[in-house]
Amino acid sequence: MKTNIRPLIVTLIVAAGLFGQSMRAADIYVSAAASLTDVLKEIAIPYEKQSGDNILFNFAASSVLARQIEEGAPADLIFSADEAKLDALAKEGLLMPETRKSVLSNTLVIVVPNDSTANFNSAKDLAGADIKKIAVGEPSSVPAGIYAKEYLEKLGVWQSVEDKIVPVESVRAALAAVESGNVDAGIVYKTDALISKKVKMAYEVPASEGPAISYSLAVLKDAKSPDAAKKFAAYIESAPAEEVFQKYGFLLKQ
Repeated sequence: MKTNIRPLIVTLIVAAGLFGQSMRAADIYVSAAASLTDVLKEIAIPYEKQSGDNILFNFAASSVLARQIEEGAPADLIFSADEAKLDALAKEGLLMPETRKSVLSNTLVIVVPNDSTANFNSAKDLAGADIKKIAVGEPSSVPAGIYAKEYLEKLGVWQSVEDKIVPVESVRAALAAVESGNVDAGIVYKTDALISKKVKMAYEVPASEGPAISYSLAVLKDAKSPDAAKKFAAYIESAPAEEVFQKYGFLLKQ
């Protein structure tokens, strides 16, 4: 009796292909600023499907991410909202310098709870008597807080509002504080305000007046999957990814 071996051959070929793909797949550990949480999760979905790689995110304030990397936490790629933190990592020889690039910007906004009646003509109105608590990222370390303090100092109102400041561990924590109604206002990135249904933007700092906000990425020198990390970094600058960034309100660097 003649045996038809073609189905067996086809099965072996398919299995070999799937095995080869699984062997090529890489786990890419990405340490990214908290404000990038939603947009990067969306960008990763099609990338994982087309590449076969697994993107494993660690979202936190850029200061926390830098400290984790200095202490040896696993990371292939860092996407920071603070150039100074990357400068420090670079000085320690922890980055592949040729992979570092600034790719995004953002703007600051003042947000208030949806039921707030506070009116703002400028950020100087934060000094008003009706605003008693203002949530911002820790001004000494969290990028959004650093940017907020820099801007308020530029306006000459930082000393007037300093006692009202409620410092928190990240820009998302500042947003959450406003959402909960535990503070009267918060200073966050515009992209954070856009994803929340519990706050409203009371004032948007004009990009021409606000601090120069820069998001940079770089591959780590000790990356376990450096080639895969470089490919994902390249995808972040691709047209499909840029469309998602713009949808979330980020500004693309030219």
